[in-house]
Amino acid sequence: METKSSSKLKKWEVLTVSVLRMAIGWHFFYEGVAKITAGGWSAQSYLANTTSFLSPFYHWLAASPAIGIINWLNIIGLILIGLALFFGCFTRIAAVSGAVLLLLYYFAYPPYGFSLITTSGESHLYIVNYQLFEAIALIFFAIYPYGYSIERWLRDLIASRKSKDSAPDVSVSSRREAIKNLASIPILGLIGWGAFENSRRYGIDVMSGATIQLNRKDIADLKGTLPRGKIGKYELSRLVMGGNLIGGYSHGRDLLYTDQLFKAYNNERKVYETLMLGEAAGINAINIGFASNDLLRKYKKSTGSKLIVITQIAADVKDESTLFNNLYKAIEYGVDIIQIQGNWVDWMTRDQHLDRIGKLLDKTRSEGFTAGLGAHTIDSLIACQDAGIIPDYYMKTMHHDQYWSATPRANRVPFEQDGPVYLDHDKYHQNIFDNFPDRTCEFVKNTTVPVMGFKVLAAGAIEPEDGFHWAFENGADFICVGMFDFQIVNDVNICVDALQKIKESNSRQRAWMG
Repeated sequence: METKSSSKLKKWEVLTVSVLRMAIGWHFFYEGVAKITAGGWSAQSYLANTTSFLSPFYHWLAASPAIGIINWLNIIGLILIGLALFFGCFTRIAAVSGAVLLLLYYFAYPPYGFSLITTSGESHLYIVNYQLFEAIALIFFAIYPYGYSIERWLRDLIASRKSKDSAPDVSVSSRREAIKNLASIPILGLIGWGAFENSRRYGIDVMSGATIQLNRKDIADLKGTLPRGKIGKYELSRLVMGGNLIGGYSHGRDLLYTDQLFKAYNNERKVYETLMLGEAAGINAINIGFASNDLLRKYKKSTGSKLIVITQIAADVKDESTLFNNLYKAIEYGVDIIQIQGNWVDWMTRDQHLDRIGKLLDKTRSEGFTAGLGAHTIDSLIACQDAGIIPDYYMKTMHHDQYWSATPRANRVPFEQDGPVYLDHDKYHQNIFDNFPDRTCEFVKNTTVPVMGFKVLAAGAIEPEDGFHWAFENGADFICVGMFDFQIVNDVNICVDALQKIKESNSRQRAWMG
């Protein structure tokens, strides 16, 4: 099959190929320069969070002591490849090098599988994104280096010197080629000047994938491995993800917009990102409200995740015939651990239906599940214990009351977390979740089953360094904490530090039960 040579191409065909090559060249050049102007740019976060089958290679690069050299090789490579493609110098070498670099980018976050969930922008596409398209175009340029270029002009000029007969005609042709190709210099200058002025006036071009800098910790910043403990047959990380932020329950006191804000931020895609980042950081369990079961089932099915799902179930206290309805639904969702939700335990205790709590725990165990018992009010757990109702683990609100918005101690009453909220600042308004922390600590200290503390930060009123340490020191075997994606690595580090300090100081108030 005869190949159409560049001499037989029509002018508009040559021009089209030239414009495409120059456009890709400009893209390379701009991405390289943008990384320099970003200041302190590093590929470490990009490499450390990859999720493709080549992730071990990218993670190895991210952890390499030579990451600084890798950064500069990336930047210099982009700039040199971009200039070569734009002007048409060493086209084949630049095209092959550019295609290899683009394919490395492509397989870091390929637009299929996990990367459809964990990345944004072009990865909304499936299989084919701009990186793959440009790589294919560059492979074409490597095989057929057509178009106006300095390289072509020099090649024709050398050929003209070897052929005296055709020297006059080729010389004229060569001068024309030179003018056509060198005309790209002022174009590059104008575009480059415009980009520089835009960067100088407005700062970093945040719309470029090369320059987005997220001010958050990534996996490479983890201080150590998150310790684990056991509940039933499951080995859980000491830090468990909470489900309120996913469900949109902010406990925002009188900030009426926060529930909607949480839901708007934690769309399905963001929830997947958060869960995957949590798993990568060593968190292997999540405790969720019943409404989030469908989302978690979909997440595990679509990603192959092994995340341990602890689901909270309700119990109809008015009609005992429907007592097990939520339990059966939870089993259908494929959850791992089942826990009676704290509000329902408080209500059934308050309304003297302890027998139903016992029946629900027994039924849960008979179905082969680890059974947990939640509560906001410590009186509920004390009453259950006195009645001989002992779960496989407790989940209890655990935080101190040394923060500004806490209800004054004299005004606190049992079970108020399950009742009305008040306009009086000195009464309950979603501002305290463990009314009697001293009684909670005493109960936890003496119990012989694992305890998972939740609301350890009093819904954002207590700093993690303080809340984590206090809960673990006072006997929590696990803590359940709601986290946004940008908080996960920091929270894991804080948890690791807190556990290490407690171990060194031997300040824990009870033996580990899980």
